[in-house]
Amino acid sequence: MTRRWGLTIPLDGIPLAQQRDVVAALPDMGYTDVWSSEAGGADAFTPLALASVWAPSLRLGTAIVPVFTRGPATLAMSAASLASAAPGRFVLGVGTSSEPIVARWNGIPFEAPYQRVRDTLRFLAEAMGGGKVTASYDTFAVQGFTLGLVPEAPPPVLVAALRPGMLRLAGREADGAIINWLSADDVATVVPYVHAGGPGKEVVARIFVLPGVDAETARGIGRRAIAAYLNVPVYRAFHEWLGRTEELGPMWKAWEAGDRKGALAAIPDAVVDALVLHGPPEYCREQVERYVDAGVTTPVLALMGTGGADPGPLLRSLAPA
Repeated sequence: MTRRWGLTIPLDGIPLAQQRDVVAALPDMGYTDVWSSEAGGADAFTPLALASVWAPSLRLGTAIVPVFTRGPATLAMSAASLASAAPGRFVLGVGTSSEPIVARWNGIPFEAPYQRVRDTLRFLAEAMGGGKVTASYDTFAVQGFTLGLVPEAPPPVLVAALRPGMLRLAGREADGAIINWLSADDVATVVPYVHAGGPGKEVVARIFVLPGVDAETARGIGRRAIAAYLNVPVYRAFHEWLGRTEELGPMWKAWEAGDRKGALAAIPDAVVDALVLHGPPEYCREQVERYVDAGVTTPVLALMGTGGADPGPLLRSLAPA
């Protein structure tokens, strides 16, 4: 199996059109993958379409496309288009996203998220082969849809998963899981649920890194990111399940009381250091390897706090040894 080492694109602080040289240089540094996301910045597919031309050897993945914000047919068309443009190099990652993104930003009810992901997986399995789909699922119905652009081979589909139910679904009805906002030590808790679905499952982990930044600055950036994410109900439930209620309880209490400053201050250094890798690049790279040793098959680095500076030196220093 190919040893994989991925990067989240697009990089923050740099106009998308100006990232061509950065992406084109990644294979020579040892990177094998680029993975996009879709929240409030770029959409998930455009950066990957550009990367497919800028660096034709890279594997391309979405981590993730929300199953609520695109209709089933539109999602299938988007995925089939990129799979056809980059045969054998595209992986579709889907997931629920979160209530703020789905309901507050897009005006779509965030209801029955597990069932919506399950139904989307089943629809994609039918549609990607090019047959006509007429089916009533629990969360949506499709009447007479036929994919007009059928890729040579359907792309693998991964599921963004946090707790046991979704992790089991990822292993049972998809090709693996995408995990996020967890420490290297947490991986051993998570991956057995995925592998219970069968052998050969991929586990992609987005890993936040702040290389070459002093500890005080890094922890300040990390605290803001942790507060923004781990107060979202799905992530709070995830970390309660992982056993961080005692460590993060004071943050959650302050946040609920509207004390944002107090919530940031209540996040322990140990939690920041576990969830956001910082320090010398060599140390950060060693910590990424701990995720791999614990069961992650595809580590995907997410650079934080670059501020638009030339990322080339950092990316070279974080490349696999």
